[in-house]
Amino acid sequence: MSRVWCLLTALLLGGCASAPPTLNLVGQVDRAVAWPGPPEQARFRYLGELTGEANIVVDPDSRQIGRRIFDWLVGLTSGRRQPVVLQRPQGGYTDLDGRVYVTDVSRAAVYVFDKPAGALRVWDMAGPNTRFVTPVAISPGPDNSLLVSDAELGYIVRLNTEGMPEGHFGQDVLKRPTGLAYDAGTDQIFVSDTAAHDIKVFDRTGHLIRRIGHRGEGDGAFNGPTYLTFQGGELYVTDTLNARVQVLDEHGGFVRKFGRRGLFIGDTPRPKGVAVDDRGHAYVVESYYDYLLVFDDAGRFLLPIGGTGSGVGQFYLPAGVWVDGHHRVYVADAFNGRVVVMQYLDGDH
Repeated sequence: MSRVWCLLTALLLGGCASAPPTLNLVGQVDRAVAWPGPPEQARFRYLGELTGEANIVVDPDSRQIGRRIFDWLVGLTSGRRQPVVLQRPQGGYTDLDGRVYVTDVSRAAVYVFDKPAGALRVWDMAGPNTRFVTPVAISPGPDNSLLVSDAELGYIVRLNTEGMPEGHFGQDVLKRPTGLAYDAGTDQIFVSDTAAHDIKVFDRTGHLIRRIGHRGEGDGAFNGPTYLTFQGGELYVTDTLNARVQVLDEHGGFVRKFGRRGLFIGDTPRPKGVAVDDRGHAYVVESYYDYLLVFDDAGRFLLPIGGTGSGVGQFYLPAGVWVDGHHRVYVADAFNGRVVVMQYLDGDH
């Protein structure tokens, strides 16, 4: 029997050795979809989706031999194999090398779409003996760390670049942490504490420096703040239950606000994710009516993308949004179990 296993293993390895796997978007047959539609000039183009192991592309010849043998081996040992897919993605971050990190509250883990390695990884440990429960946001942190907010655990987890936990902070002061943002210039970590209706600011060691805001409806006050982003010396806060986005300076001082309650496209009855690109465009997920809304740097509404559904350009209870250094926009389309990727079009594209 051991001789058979050795032979099968050799066939598996040999069959997969012809070409390394790569990681690509799925759904690219619809890349012609763009927003706004004609006759207006397109500003965003659909690129595809991240859904799970379907994004891993293996050389067809090696797949035919290696994958069939692998599936047969798995079938002998553990029954039918379940595919690794996103379930309820919430937030994310894309690093300079193109790795996409996605939090998933249903799987209680961080998915890593590792494009350089052509691999999909799932990190589910928040500590030596503790698993993630409700990971919401992920952000780069000091010293090449990754920070993950877990709303149920009630603290911020530090991970190294291999996904190994290296401690946590905030457990004594945070009630329900959700959004995360790191300002490398001042070495400050901003955390939205949804249940406490404020923003808590920590230093690089995880020591609480100060609190920003309190429960209320006035400027600089919050009602259930969720997602955060820091760009150009300003902190953007989705003040979800006040139906608006507030912009603060790095010290927490109120700068401006935009968004409002209403029934029209462009209103923000339930804002969630927020991101800002280097052109000053603010991207806000409006989760009540399932839209991604685009605003200019003064908070003027420019463009809607979405509507309820599962097709290309539609969302179902979207959550987080983020941008990368190549002007790509990522939307965590939570109840469709995917991350939708779009390209911002300007003179360089």
